[in-house]
Amino acid sequence: MIPPAIILVRPQMGENIGAAARAMLNFGLENLRVVAPRDGWPNPKAVAMASGAGRLLDFAGPFLDVQAAIGDCDYVFATTARGRELTKPIMTPERAMELARSFSTQGKKVGILFGPERAGLENDDVVQANAIISVPVNPDFPSLNLAQCVLLIGYEWGRQTSKTPPEVMAMARTEFATRVEIEKLGDHFEQRLTETGFFRPAEKVPGMKTNLRNMWGRLPLTRADVQTLHGMLRQIFRSFGADEQHQAPAPGGPKS
Repeated sequence: MIPPAIILVRPQMGENIGAAARAMLNFGLENLRVVAPRDGWPNPKAVAMASGAGRLLDFAGPFLDVQAAIGDCDYVFATTARGRELTKPIMTPERAMELARSFSTQGKKVGILFGPERAGLENDDVVQANAIISVPVNPDFPSLNLAQCVLLIGYEWGRQTSKTPPEVMAMARTEFATRVEIEKLGDHFEQRLTETGFFRPAEKVPGMKTNLRNMWGRLPLTRADVQTLHGMLRQIFRSFGADEQHQAPAPGGPKS
């Protein structure tokens, strides 16, 4: 698989170039190309802002123009928030990176154009692309910082190519309780609640016990949770018993 090239067209600030490089490396993108940077090249501010991703800048160019930067690309996307009155496919980042991944797995090279900070890509740049990427942002404020836009596309690329599950449970040195352990916890609660007279009136007792069992079966309890709940019950009843002994009159003592 060949990851796409990130192509910054006439970037104005070295800090944004460095931040873009950093965003790229976060998601495994290493092919950075810089076209006609305003402040020349190399740019010390870009190096400082790259913060560990400086090696991407070493091979970034600069390129004279867009045509030179995309010369080896089989498919090119242009990122823009403005309507261009051009007949081209307009894709969300998600759809664009699906397509980019498909091309990459076929050994084809993909380039993604990002425009300068002040006004974005010009139509002369966009016409050289096969498709447009448009981020669905607030229409009243569609402006994205250059590095933010690179980060967003990089995240979508990483998400498309990663096998990270959407959710995992961090177990913190424990594991889920077994069914037997949860049943014993239910038995313990039922015993103690019976002793306190919780289950009443008699005709509602079966339903109350069923609801409690259902609750224990529904909760994703860990072994640590079960042990804690057992310990809480034992301590409550120790204290309850001590209070009763403290309040009971001594044998042969005065009666109120």
